[in-house]
Amino acid sequence: MGRLKSPVTSRDHIQGSDNAIVTLVEYGDYQCPYCGAAQPIVKQIQARFAGKLRLVFRHFPLVEVHPLAQPSAETAEFAGSQGRFWPMHDAIYANQHQLSITRLVTLAANLHLSPIALRDALALGTYAGKVQADFIGGVRSGVNGTPTFFINGVRHDSPLGVMDLAAAIDQTILTDA
Repeated sequence: MGRLKSPVTSRDHIQGSDNAIVTLVEYGDYQCPYCGAAQPIVKQIQARFAGKLRLVFRHFPLVEVHPLAQPSAETAEFAGSQGRFWPMHDAIYANQHQLSITRLVTLAANLHLSPIALRDALALGTYAGKVQADFIGGVRSGVNGTPTFFINGVRHDSPLGVMDLAAAIDQTILTDA
């Protein structure tokens, strides 16, 4: 059973209480169709376990097969630098089937972020280091595809994947209670 090698820190993007019983870490790729399909399930899990769950999202762009995953992750980091990570995260997944640099710039403008500043950040790779750090942490933790989830530091490996994530979280709550 794989373990999370990079602990959750203040550099992570977190939704939920630091005192939650369960920490769910997701390594994701904004262009991955499986990650896109997992997002509504993750939202349902967040609603179901409200108060008991904190969600952490980390970037794992598979750039060889998803060329827009890296700029999408950098766009999310750009938004995060201005307190808008989660709205951008949701917007990128909502527009996953029509991703382009132009679309990312439009999403930034829709969130009242500067399109010019985003273009400059992408051109300069301003947020590439954060994305790379997430990726390296994922590799160290044994991540080799997306989405990959860790429940309280233990990799969620199941033939049903995200479909039985809620049951695994239920089991963790029962065990840790």
